[in-house]
Amino acid sequence: MSFLWGVMGGPSAGPQPSGAETIQKLCDRVASSTLLDDRRDAVRALKSLSKKYRLEVGTQAMEHLIHVLQTDRSDSEIIGYALDTLYNVISNDLEEEEQEENLTKVDDLGSQFTEIFIKQHENVTLLLTLVEEFDFHVRWPGVKLLTSLLKQQGPQVQQIILVSPMGVSRLMDLLADSREVIRNDGVLLLQQLTKSNAAIQKIVAFENAFERLLDIITEEGNSDGGIVVEDCLLLLQNLLKNNNSNQNFFKEGSYIQRMKPWFEVGDDNCGWSAQKVTNLHLMLQLVRVLVSPTNPPGATSSCQKAMFHCGLLQQLCTILMATGVPADILTETINTVSEVIRGCQMNQDYFASVNAPSNPPRPAIVVLLMSMVNERQPFVLRCAVLYCFQCFLYKNQKGQGEIVSTLLPSTIDATGNSVSAGQLLCGGLFSTDSLSNWCAAVALAHALQENATLKEQLLRVQLATSIGNPPVSLLQQCTNILSQGDKIDRRGSKVQTRVGLLMLLCTWLSNCSIAVTHFLHNPANIPFLTGQIAENLGEEEQLVQGLCALLLGISIYYNDNSLENYRKEKLKQLIEKRIGRENFIEKLGFISKHELYSRAAQKPQPGFSSPEHMMFDHEFTKLVKELEGVISKAIYKSSEEDKKEEEVKKTLEQHDNIVTQYKKVIREQDQELEELKQRVTTLMSQNEQLQATVTQQVSQIQQHKDQYNLLKVQLGKDTQHHNSHGDTFQMNGIQTEEVSKLKEELEEWKHKHELLQGQIREKDFLIEKLKSSQLEIGTTELSSQSSRSGGLEHNNELQKELEMLRSQLQLQSAEISQLLIENQKLQVMNTASDPVLGDSGAIVAKSSELEGQLEQQIKELKSEVKALSEEKESLKQHLDSSSSTVAILQDEKIKLQQEVAESKKEQDDLLVLLADQDQKLSALKIKLKDLGVPVEDEDDIESGDQGDEDEDVDEEEQD
Repeated sequence: MSFLWGVMGGPSAGPQPSGAETIQKLCDRVASSTLLDDRRDAVRALKSLSKKYRLEVGTQAMEHLIHVLQTDRSDSEIIGYALDTLYNVISNDLEEEEQEENLTKVDDLGSQFTEIFIKQHENVTLLLTLVEEFDFHVRWPGVKLLTSLLKQQGPQVQQIILVSPMGVSRLMDLLADSREVIRNDGVLLLQQLTKSNAAIQKIVAFENAFERLLDIITEEGNSDGGIVVEDCLLLLQNLLKNNNSNQNFFKEGSYIQRMKPWFEVGDDNCGWSAQKVTNLHLMLQLVRVLVSPTNPPGATSSCQKAMFHCGLLQQLCTILMATGVPADILTETINTVSEVIRGCQMNQDYFASVNAPSNPPRPAIVVLLMSMVNERQPFVLRCAVLYCFQCFLYKNQKGQGEIVSTLLPSTIDATGNSVSAGQLLCGGLFSTDSLSNWCAAVALAHALQENATLKEQLLRVQLATSIGNPPVSLLQQCTNILSQGDKIDRRGSKVQTRVGLLMLLCTWLSNCSIAVTHFLHNPANIPFLTGQIAENLGEEEQLVQGLCALLLGISIYYNDNSLENYRKEKLKQLIEKRIGRENFIEKLGFISKHELYSRAAQKPQPGFSSPEHMMFDHEFTKLVKELEGVISKAIYKSSEEDKKEEEVKKTLEQHDNIVTQYKKVIREQDQELEELKQRVTTLMSQNEQLQATVTQQVSQIQQHKDQYNLLKVQLGKDTQHHNSHGDTFQMNGIQTEEVSKLKEELEEWKHKHELLQGQIREKDFLIEKLKSSQLEIGTTELSSQSSRSGGLEHNNELQKELEMLRSQLQLQSAEISQLLIENQKLQVMNTASDPVLGDSGAIVAKSSELEGQLEQQIKELKSEVKALSEEKESLKQHLDSSSSTVAILQDEKIKLQQEVAESKKEQDDLLVLLADQDQKLSALKIKLKDLGVPVEDEDDIESGDQGDEDEDVDEEEQD
């Protein structure tokens, strides 16, 4: 009691006070002292007493401690003492000896004090603000106290934090703390915070928790890390398990790729520490969380593909085939690989290509099956291999075909150098170990699941039982072993072998009439089944009786009446005479009422506590659920009802065929109409393009017309100017300067004439372009149907434009003629001026030469105008032919419209006929329901059309 000296202020006289009295005095000092040092000393004393006098400190001091947290925020030391004291009071993490002495009392105290503390929500909010403090003596005890509160009253504290502003975000900052002890305790806090609360899990995930946790795991050394890695993995499991939103966020954030380094265990697998085994076990479980069969199929499939593309599946297969891996890690790796490949064709194909590093290399599937049928291997490992094989075959018809093909006579390796998967399954099926029998039978049943073709192929398998005896079929051998029953000495449960064989036979015969016929062809099978069902055996044998009843019911329900002695009606009469219908239905119900059946129906993975409980397969429970009702109804039906049902089925099939044909016709017509609509849309777009081209060409023609008019005006001005110069020359006499001007005028006139010729050449080029464009338009209109009217308008506009050009060219010809007349006048003027010229004869001769050249050029211009006129006439003829083509295309358009109208009318007739057929079909369905026959919905019938047709074709081929 030395601490009391400082508490009470000096030595005590007389008897020592009790613990409760001391705590009361300390609480009074905390409440009444004005000096911070006194309050701090009192809180420190309460902290030292809180573990030994937990109840007294909790009941008397909690209110005062909470008040200290509220008022003394400025002093980190007293806040730390108060938080530690509250943690000691609330937490159940005491010494092991104390917990063993009074465990119930400890649990009650922690829960009661937590309830008192969180009754005021402000207390939890106050803790959240204290956790934000960077001071180590405040933040660390605050984190521990909040973690303890979550352990005691998790849902209530979660709800308070969830509604607190930025409550979760404040706690996420703990992961970024540079002090490892706070960071690690922050991970533990978030573990408690995210338990079973999807809303908080989403908030934590979107606060970048995945990135931070993966960084911590990498820093700590991945699987070689310590307990911090384990805590981070547990937190990741909390965030991802049963949370589809977080799983999708994890995948979209490319965090799956960061999981690959976890499984790089290296070649030297010796010396696995216990922590490494734990870490790797949790990592494998985390992969399984992402690809669990209970997740939505789309989410699982996307994660499976991501794991393949990033190399994670390849890394897991490497561990699978490695040596020196601990047994529990190997088992969990097999289970993980199973769910990564389940239902994913790409991953299943890769797994089929994996080889074990042996000499010679063997497929991984074969190596795993060798472990499954080896009775020396651990039970959990054999279950894991079976699950892996089931997942490999799940919705994998290609893999199923490869397994069955190893049993067929044409593909068996005659040299015996290698063991195939089929040989291993047959070896396990007929071994003396009951567990191997069961596993091999279930594995072979999965190879036949929902695959009628392989069920028929497996009937070809022949087995050599002994030297000198003829081979027997696999089906016959299974029934022989089944009928021998307890005569063979086996290791393990004797019922287990028969249950496995019966499950295999039920799966094989269901929905396969040919297999039923082969089964009934053996005269010993039906008497054996009826004898088993009719006997009154013990509780263990009731399961075998129920499966025998199921097998017999399948033989009736899927019987095609091809064997006269075993028709449906005769088998029903046999049941009624030897067993009794009610007794048969009762024995059939033994299956679904069995406890092991309920366990197996829960999840695909075989989870059995011991080999004796290994009785039912998950997929087989689905088959039982599907067949139990229909078999019960089939047993009570009379022969007349069977005949009526068959007739109704045939009628339904006929009507279904008719409806299918009409649906096919309607689909074809819809497809043709869709093609026509697309064609019309294409033609409309082409028409718009052509109209745009025509508009552009019209604008170009207008530009050329404007240029032509401008040139014509300029030519008229030049002519007037030249005439005025001639008059001046005649009036004023001959002067050297005037002659020079005349020469310049003639040169200018020549230049203008050359420009005019260039413009005419441009017009020629434009006309040629218009001709080629018109030809293209004509070709397009021959292949188009919707642009005919537009093409006709286009041709009319072109014809109008050409008429305008023709009139303009006529005006041009008239102007050229006027120029010729003016030229003749100029010649007359030059002739009249000869006597006056005198010594200037050379100049006159030169002028005459220029006039001759001008006359020659004008003649050439006339010839070019004439050629242009001829080209206009030919273009006019081409336009006339285009107009006739457009008229023909319009007639074809009218005919096509008539054909479309007739097609629509024909479709309406078909729809009316289809409605009549639907009414008849509905009437027949009502009739069937009155007869007690289960009738599928219209959507189910439609989706099952193809499957029914395939089965009908197979049956016809077999018959």
